[in-house]
Amino acid sequence: MAPTQLSRDLSFPDNNLAGILYGELNANLKLVEQNVGVAIHVRGSGVTIAGLEHEVLLTADLLEQFYDLIKKDFKVYSSDFAFGLRVLEASPNANLSKIFLDKVYITAQNRTISPKTKNQKIYIDAIRNNDIVFGIGPAGTGKTYLAVAMAVSALTNGQVRSIILTRPAVEAGEKLGFLPGDIAQKVNPYLRPLHDALSDMLGPEKSSDYIEQGIIEIAPLAFMRGRTLSNAFIILDEAQNTTREQMKMFLTRIGFDSMSVITGDITQVDLPRSEQSGLLHAKHILKKINGLQFCSFSRQDVVRHPLVQKIIGAYEKNSGSKKSRT
Repeated sequence: MAPTQLSRDLSFPDNNLAGILYGELNANLKLVEQNVGVAIHVRGSGVTIAGLEHEVLLTADLLEQFYDLIKKDFKVYSSDFAFGLRVLEASPNANLSKIFLDKVYITAQNRTISPKTKNQKIYIDAIRNNDIVFGIGPAGTGKTYLAVAMAVSALTNGQVRSIILTRPAVEAGEKLGFLPGDIAQKVNPYLRPLHDALSDMLGPEKSSDYIEQGIIEIAPLAFMRGRTLSNAFIILDEAQNTTREQMKMFLTRIGFDSMSVITGDITQVDLPRSEQSGLLHAKHILKKINGLQFCSFSRQDVVRHPLVQKIIGAYEKNSGSKKSRT
Protein backbone atom coordinates (compact mmCIF):
# COMPACT_ATOMS: atom_id res chain seq x y z
CA MET A 1 0.00 0.00 0.00
CA ALA A 2 1.43 3.37 -1.08
CA PRO A 3 2.05 5.99 1.63
CA THR A 4 -0.76 8.55 1.94
CA GLN A 5 0.01 11.98 0.49
CA LEU A 6 -1.51 15.09 2.05
CA SER A 7 -1.70 18.82 1.43
CA ARG A 8 -2.65 21.15 4.26
CA ASP A 9 -3.19 24.90 4.46
CA LEU A 10 -2.34 26.93 7.56
CA SER A 11 -3.25 30.56 8.20
CA PHE A 12 -1.34 32.89 10.55
CA PRO A 13 -3.40 36.10 11.01
CA ASP A 14 -0.63 38.44 12.15
CA ASN A 15 1.72 39.21 9.24
CA ASN A 16 4.53 40.42 11.53
CA LEU A 17 4.43 37.28 13.68
CA ALA A 18 4.20 35.12 10.57
CA GLY A 19 7.36 36.80 9.26
CA ILE A 20 9.18 35.96 12.49
CA LEU A 21 7.91 32.38 12.24
CA TYR A 22 9.15 31.98 8.66
CA GLY A 23 12.53 33.59 9.40
CA GLU A 24 14.63 35.84 7.23
CA LEU A 25 14.22 34.73 3.58
CA ASN A 26 12.04 31.89 4.94
CA ALA A 27 15.12 30.28 6.54
CA ASN A 28 13.09 28.57 9.28
CA LEU A 29 10.71 27.00 6.77
CA LYS A 30 13.62 25.79 4.64
CA LEU A 31 15.18 24.17 7.71
CA VAL A 32 11.91 22.33 8.41
CA GLU A 33 11.66 21.21 4.77
CA GLN A 34 15.19 19.79 4.89
CA ASN A 35 14.67 18.00 8.20
CA VAL A 36 11.18 16.60 7.60
CA GLY A 37 10.99 16.13 3.83
CA VAL A 38 7.85 18.18 3.15
CA ALA A 39 7.36 21.05 0.68
CA ILE A 40 6.20 24.34 2.20
CA HIS A 41 4.80 27.08 -0.04
CA VAL A 42 4.23 30.55 1.40
CA ARG A 43 1.06 32.39 0.40
CA GLY A 44 0.80 35.72 2.20
CA SER A 45 0.58 35.09 5.93
CA GLY A 46 -0.31 31.45 5.35
CA VAL A 47 1.44 28.34 4.07
CA THR A 48 0.61 25.16 2.21
CA ILE A 49 2.39 22.00 3.39
CA ALA A 50 2.59 19.01 1.04
CA GLY A 51 4.10 15.58 1.52
CA LEU A 52 3.53 12.30 3.32
CA GLU A 53 0.59 12.48 5.72
CA HIS A 54 2.50 11.96 8.97
CA GLU A 55 5.20 14.44 7.91
CA VAL A 56 2.64 17.09 6.98
CA LEU A 57 0.82 16.68 10.31
CA LEU A 58 4.14 16.90 12.20
CA THR A 59 5.11 20.09 10.34
CA ALA A 60 1.69 21.68 10.86
CA ASP A 61 1.83 20.98 14.58
CA LEU A 62 5.36 22.40 14.79
CA LEU A 63 4.50 25.63 12.96
CA GLU A 64 1.27 26.19 14.89
CA GLN A 65 3.00 25.66 18.22
CA PHE A 66 5.87 28.00 17.31
CA TYR A 67 3.40 30.66 16.17
CA ASP A 68 1.76 30.44 19.60
CA LEU A 69 5.19 30.69 21.24
CA ILE A 70 6.02 33.82 19.25
CA LYS A 71 2.67 35.34 20.29
CA LYS A 72 3.87 34.84 23.89
CA ASP A 73 7.04 36.87 23.14
CA PHE A 74 9.29 33.82 22.77
CA LYS A 75 12.42 34.85 20.86
CA VAL A 76 12.78 32.06 18.34
CA TYR A 77 16.04 30.93 16.71
CA SER A 78 16.37 28.60 13.72
CA SER A 79 17.96 25.97 15.95
CA ASP A 80 14.78 25.91 18.04
CA PHE A 81 12.90 24.40 15.10
CA ALA A 82 15.32 21.48 15.06
CA PHE A 83 14.86 21.02 18.83
CA GLY A 84 11.07 21.28 18.50
CA LEU A 85 11.04 18.64 15.78
CA ARG A 86 12.96 16.22 17.97
CA VAL A 87 10.48 16.73 20.81
CA LEU A 88 7.40 16.21 18.61
CA GLU A 89 8.91 13.22 16.79
CA ALA A 90 9.54 11.50 20.13
CA SER A 91 6.27 12.69 21.76
CA PRO A 92 3.65 13.70 19.15
CA ASN A 93 1.34 15.19 21.80
CA ALA A 94 4.04 17.26 23.51
CA ASN A 95 3.33 20.88 24.41
CA LEU A 96 6.37 22.91 23.36
CA SER A 97 5.26 25.90 25.45
CA LYS A 98 5.73 23.91 28.66
CA ILE A 99 9.34 23.25 27.66
CA PHE A 100 10.52 26.33 25.80
CA LEU A 101 8.79 28.94 28.01
CA ASP A 102 10.39 27.63 31.21
CA LYS A 103 12.82 30.51 31.79
CA VAL A 104 15.80 29.33 33.81
CA TYR A 105 17.91 32.48 33.58
CA ILE A 106 18.44 35.56 31.39
CA THR A 107 22.12 36.03 30.56
CA ALA A 108 24.20 39.20 30.57
CA GLN A 109 23.58 39.35 26.79
CA ASN A 110 19.81 39.29 27.45
CA ARG A 111 19.49 35.76 26.09
CA THR A 112 16.94 33.53 27.78
CA ILE A 113 18.17 30.12 28.88
CA SER A 114 15.43 27.51 28.80
CA PRO A 115 15.20 23.75 28.25
CA LYS A 116 15.16 22.63 24.63
CA THR A 117 14.22 18.97 25.06
CA LYS A 118 11.81 16.98 27.19
CA ASN A 119 14.63 15.47 29.24
CA GLN A 120 16.13 18.90 29.86
CA LYS A 121 12.75 20.03 31.23
CA ILE A 122 12.63 16.97 33.51
CA TYR A 123 16.19 17.80 34.66
CA ILE A 124 15.32 21.43 35.49
CA ASP A 125 12.21 20.36 37.44
CA ALA A 126 14.25 17.73 39.29
CA ILE A 127 16.77 20.37 40.41
CA ARG A 128 13.91 22.56 41.65
CA ASN A 129 12.35 19.72 43.65
CA ASN A 130 15.33 17.77 45.03
CA ASP A 131 18.38 18.56 47.13
CA ILE A 132 20.63 16.30 45.05
CA VAL A 133 20.27 15.58 41.33
CA PHE A 134 22.43 13.45 39.03
CA GLY A 135 22.47 14.35 35.32
CA ILE A 136 23.92 11.49 33.28
CA GLY A 137 24.34 11.51 29.51
CA PRO A 138 26.58 12.23 26.53
CA ALA A 139 28.43 15.44 25.76
CA GLY A 140 26.43 18.37 24.47
CA THR A 141 23.15 17.61 26.22
CA GLY A 142 23.28 20.71 28.44
CA LYS A 143 23.89 18.91 31.73
CA THR A 144 26.55 21.30 33.03
CA TYR A 145 25.32 24.46 31.33
CA LEU A 146 21.77 24.16 32.69
CA ALA A 147 23.10 23.28 36.15
CA VAL A 148 25.24 26.44 36.14
CA ALA A 149 22.22 28.46 34.97
CA MET A 150 20.14 27.07 37.84
CA ALA A 151 22.99 27.86 40.25
CA VAL A 152 23.27 31.47 39.08
CA SER A 153 19.49 31.82 39.25
CA ALA A 154 19.46 30.49 42.84
CA LEU A 155 22.24 32.92 43.81
CA THR A 156 20.49 35.87 42.18
CA ASN A 157 17.19 35.01 43.88
CA GLY A 158 18.82 34.70 47.30
CA GLN A 159 18.16 30.96 47.65
CA VAL A 160 21.86 30.37 48.33
CA ARG A 161 24.78 32.54 49.40
CA SER A 162 27.44 30.95 47.20
CA ILE A 163 28.12 28.73 44.22
CA ILE A 164 30.76 26.01 44.33
CA LEU A 165 31.84 24.40 41.06
CA THR A 166 34.20 21.46 41.12
CA ARG A 167 35.43 18.60 39.00
CA PRO A 168 38.10 15.90 39.32
CA ALA A 169 41.40 16.80 37.66
CA VAL A 170 41.76 13.42 36.00
CA GLU A 171 44.38 13.17 33.29
CA ALA A 172 42.91 12.47 29.85
CA GLY A 173 46.01 11.93 27.79
CA GLU A 174 48.17 14.72 29.24
CA LYS A 175 50.04 14.41 32.51
CA LEU A 176 49.45 17.14 35.09
CA GLY A 177 53.09 16.98 36.11
CA PHE A 178 54.18 18.03 32.63
CA LEU A 179 51.89 21.06 32.49
CA PRO A 180 53.52 24.42 33.33
CA GLY A 181 52.83 26.49 36.45
CA ASP A 182 51.77 25.90 40.03
CA ILE A 183 48.90 23.62 41.08
CA ALA A 184 46.24 26.27 40.39
CA GLN A 185 47.60 26.86 36.89
CA LYS A 186 47.91 23.12 36.26
CA VAL A 187 44.24 22.39 37.06
CA ASN A 188 42.82 25.53 35.41
CA PRO A 189 42.38 23.85 31.97
CA TYR A 190 40.16 21.25 33.63
CA LEU A 191 37.97 23.99 35.11
CA ARG A 192 37.80 26.11 31.94
CA PRO A 193 34.32 24.87 30.86
CA LEU A 194 32.90 26.06 34.20
CA HIS A 195 34.54 29.47 33.80
CA ASP A 196 33.13 29.72 30.29
CA ALA A 197 29.57 28.92 31.41
CA LEU A 198 29.73 31.48 34.23
CA SER A 199 31.12 34.13 31.91
CA ASP A 200 28.27 33.50 29.50
CA MET A 201 25.65 33.82 32.26
CA LEU A 202 26.98 36.79 34.20
CA GLY A 203 29.39 38.45 31.81
CA PRO A 204 33.20 38.22 32.23
CA GLU A 205 33.52 41.18 34.62
CA LYS A 206 30.76 40.20 37.05
CA SER A 207 31.86 36.59 36.95
CA SER A 208 35.44 37.59 37.87
CA ASP A 209 34.18 39.88 40.66
CA TYR A 210 32.13 37.08 42.23
CA ILE A 211 35.10 34.72 42.08
CA GLU A 212 37.42 37.32 43.68
CA GLN A 213 34.88 37.92 46.46
CA GLY A 214 34.54 34.19 47.12
CA ILE A 215 30.83 34.19 46.23
CA ILE A 216 31.68 31.77 43.43
CA GLU A 217 34.38 29.17 43.96
CA ILE A 218 35.81 26.99 41.20
CA ALA A 219 38.19 24.35 42.46
CA PRO A 220 39.39 20.78 41.90
CA LEU A 221 37.48 18.07 43.75
CA ALA A 222 40.46 17.35 46.00
CA PHE A 223 40.01 20.81 47.57
CA MET A 224 36.58 19.77 48.94
CA ARG A 225 37.94 17.26 51.43
CA GLY A 226 37.25 18.06 55.10
CA ARG A 227 34.77 20.85 54.35
CA THR A 228 31.05 21.29 55.08
CA LEU A 229 29.33 23.11 52.23
CA SER A 230 26.28 24.94 53.60
CA ASN A 231 23.89 27.44 51.99
CA ALA A 232 25.47 26.80 48.61
CA PHE A 233 24.64 25.50 45.17
CA ILE A 234 27.29 22.87 44.48
CA ILE A 235 28.02 21.35 41.06
CA LEU A 236 30.28 18.36 40.55
CA ASP A 237 31.10 18.16 36.85
CA GLU A 238 32.70 15.24 34.98
CA ALA A 239 31.68 12.97 37.85
CA GLN A 240 32.35 9.82 35.80
CA ASN A 241 36.00 10.44 36.62
CA THR A 242 35.54 10.30 40.38
CA THR A 243 36.50 7.16 42.26
CA ARG A 244 34.03 5.54 44.64
CA GLU A 245 35.86 7.15 47.57
CA GLN A 246 35.84 10.60 45.96
CA MET A 247 32.12 10.42 45.24
CA LYS A 248 31.38 9.44 48.82
CA MET A 249 33.62 12.25 50.06
CA PHE A 250 31.81 14.79 47.89
CA LEU A 251 28.28 13.70 48.76
CA THR A 252 29.05 13.80 52.49
CA ARG A 253 30.30 17.43 52.22
CA ILE A 254 26.81 18.78 51.56
CA GLY A 255 25.48 20.86 54.47
CA PHE A 256 22.17 22.50 55.41
CA ASP A 257 20.33 24.77 52.95
CA SER A 258 22.44 23.47 50.08
CA MET A 259 21.58 21.82 46.82
CA SER A 260 23.85 19.83 44.58
CA VAL A 261 23.97 18.69 40.97
CA ILE A 262 26.32 15.94 39.82
CA THR A 263 26.89 15.60 36.08
CA GLY A 264 28.76 13.05 34.03
CA ASP A 265 29.02 10.90 30.92
CA ILE A 266 29.54 7.25 31.78
CA THR A 267 30.81 6.54 28.25
CA GLN A 268 33.85 8.80 28.79
CA VAL A 269 35.52 7.43 31.91
CA ASP A 270 39.23 8.33 32.06
CA LEU A 271 40.03 6.37 35.20
CA PRO A 272 42.38 3.36 35.08
CA ARG A 273 40.52 0.22 33.99
CA SER A 274 40.95 -1.28 37.45
CA GLU A 275 39.11 1.67 39.08
CA GLN A 276 35.29 1.73 39.16
CA SER A 277 33.66 5.08 38.39
CA GLY A 278 32.16 6.70 41.48
CA LEU A 279 29.25 7.91 39.33
CA LEU A 280 28.34 4.39 38.20
CA HIS A 281 28.64 3.12 41.76
CA ALA A 282 26.43 5.95 43.10
CA LYS A 283 23.81 5.26 40.44
CA HIS A 284 23.67 1.66 41.59
CA ILE A 285 23.45 2.19 45.37
CA LEU A 286 21.62 5.53 45.75
CA LYS A 287 18.70 5.24 43.32
CA LYS A 288 16.10 4.44 46.02
CA ILE A 289 16.88 7.39 48.33
CA ASN A 290 14.14 10.02 48.60
CA GLY A 291 15.12 13.64 47.92
CA LEU A 292 17.62 12.52 45.31
CA GLN A 293 16.89 12.04 41.60
CA PHE A 294 18.76 10.61 38.63
CA CYS A 295 18.06 12.18 35.22
CA SER A 296 19.20 10.52 32.00
CA PHE A 297 20.02 12.12 28.67
CA SER A 298 20.53 10.53 25.25
CA ARG A 299 21.95 11.74 21.96
CA GLN A 300 18.43 13.02 21.17
CA ASP A 301 19.09 15.72 23.78
CA VAL A 302 22.29 17.03 22.17
CA VAL A 303 21.97 20.78 21.65
CA ARG A 304 25.28 21.38 19.91
CA HIS A 305 25.97 21.23 16.17
CA PRO A 306 23.70 18.61 14.48
CA LEU A 307 26.81 16.60 13.56
CA VAL A 308 27.53 16.00 17.27
CA GLN A 309 24.35 13.93 17.55
CA LYS A 310 25.40 11.83 14.55
CA ILE A 311 28.92 11.39 15.91
CA ILE A 312 27.58 10.13 19.27
CA GLY A 313 25.28 7.73 17.41
CA ALA A 314 28.18 6.36 15.38
CA TYR A 315 30.26 5.72 18.51
CA GLU A 316 27.28 4.07 20.25
CA LYS A 317 26.74 1.82 17.22
CA ASN A 318 30.44 0.92 17.10
CA SER A 319 30.43 0.15 20.82
CA GLY A 320 27.37 -2.08 20.42
CA SER A 321 28.87 -4.02 17.52
CA LYS A 322 32.05 -4.65 19.53
CA LYS A 323 30.01 -6.04 22.44
CA SER A 324 28.10 -8.36 20.12
CA ARG A 325 31.39 -9.85 18.87
CA THR A 326 32.74 -10.55 22.37
